[in-house]
Amino acid sequence: MADARPGATNGIIRWIDYRLPFMASVRHHYYDYPTPRNLSYWWNFGSLAGIVLVVMIVTGIFLATQYTPSADLAFDSVERIMRDVNYGWLMRYAHMNGASMFFAIVYIHLFRGLYYGSYKEPRELLWMLGVIILILMIMTAFMGYVLPWGQMSYWAATVITNLFSAIPLIGPGIVTFLWGGFTVGDPTLHRFYALHYLLPFVILGVVLLHLIALHRHGSNNPLGIDKKGPQDTLPFHPYFTIKDLFGLAVFLLVYSFFVFYAPNALGEPDNYIPANPMQTPNHIVPEWYLLPYYAILRSITFSVWFISAKLAGVILAFSSIFVLFFLPWLDTSPVRSARFRPIYKWLFWLLVIDVIALGWVGANPPQGIVVTVGQIATLYYFVHMLILFPLIGKIERPRPLPLSIADAVLRESEARLGRAEAPAAKS
Repeated sequence: MADARPGATNGIIRWIDYRLPFMASVRHHYYDYPTPRNLSYWWNFGSLAGIVLVVMIVTGIFLATQYTPSADLAFDSVERIMRDVNYGWLMRYAHMNGASMFFAIVYIHLFRGLYYGSYKEPRELLWMLGVIILILMIMTAFMGYVLPWGQMSYWAATVITNLFSAIPLIGPGIVTFLWGGFTVGDPTLHRFYALHYLLPFVILGVVLLHLIALHRHGSNNPLGIDKKGPQDTLPFHPYFTIKDLFGLAVFLLVYSFFVFYAPNALGEPDNYIPANPMQTPNHIVPEWYLLPYYAILRSITFSVWFISAKLAGVILAFSSIFVLFFLPWLDTSPVRSARFRPIYKWLFWLLVIDVIALGWVGANPPQGIVVTVGQIATLYYFVHMLILFPLIGKIERPRPLPLSIADAVLRESEARLGRAEAPAAKS
């Protein structure tokens, strides 16, 4: 006879749960899960990223059933999806703009982690899994950008894959392997199509590991202090599901605006021209979410000792991502949250400005002041990561931390109540 589990009112669910405790696991991890009671809306972006990933997979499967991965037919098959397939335009615009939304959400999620020290002990592996997700996203997005086989797609594939030729000895072999021949063509498109279809499921697997690591020690919080007891937490449902639903509603408004009213605002017009190997676009640029890496790639215009400018740019572009793996050890401060770190707080915003400047540099032709700004922004990025992070932790004097999350929340509530009562007392 099936054991009646608490919270399982349906007989079928009780029967399944007794043999495969799926619902019990869901209830434990997403219903009764103890969550720091002071989480702000900045913590919505993790769940939003998961929702957008599902949207990307669903719309991607729909598009894959209609797409033809052939250099002769790819561009026409995309046009057919847009014009002849029922709701094909909606699926493509949702997928195309979903990539931009996905990166925007993940970047906000990443910078929130930087601000509140979510990479610090004991969440180092959680952070590292997040960086792996970012790398997989970049690979997937680049390969997806090639699939429409427009002018920008073709030449972006040509330029980016050619960068590997700068690697001594093995570089040309890597390029030939990526191309499937001696130029970007039909074999390249087949390989990119297969990998673009496969990698989102790899991302999904790493996301599951990310969630397991998250639930091992729980979420960080704006104060950056550990939970001291039950008074510091609330059940995830309904308190934070409501917050997540509100955040989802706001996100859907923004997402819908781009899908229905400005579907091509974040794209390149040249990609509506069929790929032409005989005509190079005036300015080859990737999508906006890859512009900072592209700017770093182009920032080195001179040889560094025995390293050519091209190879140095490739090394720095890859290093700008891989350095994130080492942040838990580069940051020597014992305090997590920037709320209590006066110097780090200002430098964090300098880093945000620096990354935006790199995006601007990547979007413009490499000439004049653009090159200078790119070199300064690249230098600051690595100085921030490799020098300022360890140095600030040694010299900074953090403000005193609260005794507990509950204590800080109560003090903040009392302060708000006092500010609300002050005008009433005067009147």
